[in-house]
Amino acid sequence: MKALTWQGKRDVRVDTVPDPALAAPDDVIVRITSTGLCGSDLHLYEVLGPFLEPGDILGHEPMGVVEEAGAEVTAVRPGDRVVVPFNVSCGTCFMCGQGLHSQCETSQVRDQGMGGSLFGYTKLYGQVPGGQAEYLRVPYGNELPVKVPDGPADDRFVFLSDVLPTAWQGVEYADIPPGGSVAVLGLGPIGDMAARIALHRGAGEVIGVDRVPERLGRARARGVDTIDLAEHDDDLAEVIRDRTDGRGPDSVIDAVGMEAHGSPVGKIAQQIAGVLPDAVSEKLMQTGGVDRMHALYQAIDIVRRGGTISLSGVYGGMADPLPMLTIFDKQLRLHTGQANVHRWVGDLLPLLGDDDPLGVDTFATHHVPLADAPAAYEMFQKKEDGAVKVLFRP
Repeated sequence: MKALTWQGKRDVRVDTVPDPALAAPDDVIVRITSTGLCGSDLHLYEVLGPFLEPGDILGHEPMGVVEEAGAEVTAVRPGDRVVVPFNVSCGTCFMCGQGLHSQCETSQVRDQGMGGSLFGYTKLYGQVPGGQAEYLRVPYGNELPVKVPDGPADDRFVFLSDVLPTAWQGVEYADIPPGGSVAVLGLGPIGDMAARIALHRGAGEVIGVDRVPERLGRARARGVDTIDLAEHDDDLAEVIRDRTDGRGPDSVIDAVGMEAHGSPVGKIAQQIAGVLPDAVSEKLMQTGGVDRMHALYQAIDIVRRGGTISLSGVYGGMADPLPMLTIFDKQLRLHTGQANVHRWVGDLLPLLGDDDPLGVDTFATHHVPLADAPAAYEMFQKKEDGAVKVLFRP
């Protein structure tokens, strides 16, 4: 089959690789019909190379049609249309039973000290072959695939793999009071969808912050009050407080993570990590604090006293200093974590009807053949051509 493989920093290629095969009696093989390019894929493209090996298949936002099912699979059968969550979760362990599918005890990567495995996301998360490919082996076939109806185009359902549950969890964790206010930092796919969900769920004021004109325009068109960070990076907190009765919003959703602008030291550390030998880079990435923490610092400054910060953006280092005095003094709550996809499917499926309240049918900005994936990665990384959400068609 054809698959998008990592070969080095900013070097991804579509190669011919062996077809996946059933490895356990509850496996299924899915023929991929659509698969997303995620902002966190750019972490692999740019700075997390020490945790990858040439030939690793990327991608964790797929959907398609079941082609083959193991002897013990009864929940789906060949011909069924399914979405594959990015969490490799068994659905039956203690953690899955708590709704913490990202912490699945069956797929936990214990030798790395990490939570549940993820499709297409480094040896830190199990080095599981990903979904930017023509076919994908999916374990736990009775629990993991999400069966969806035939009929509507893939765009209606494919975002159940990551974007929708990640954004929904971000809003859930933000604990916005009824009619309250929330600032969303970063209007990429997750921030954009989180802003839509916050409005849908009754937030009185949603403020979206970004520096990319196309992203700001998309959010404004959905009723979000936007702020251009290019104009207000130095006084962002003051501008937002002026719009929220002088005290700041009830909640802030950080949908930026380590792609944030603003910390030259952090940027240099990331660049250094990218040229060191892998063994040294791994240690630096895990313990040296190579993240650019600007967005999180802004969230701490912006949110009102007694408010909540919901952290959806991906951070990778462990030694970054946090302003604990400010967090304590402002009595803030910080809720974070990898999205637990299956936890939110029941909430989201009813919103994927023909009325399309969240605008999923038109959410993708680009539909690209898998063969053109390397150019799409570069376009998305450089934020060119208005790229907000890219879907590949294998």
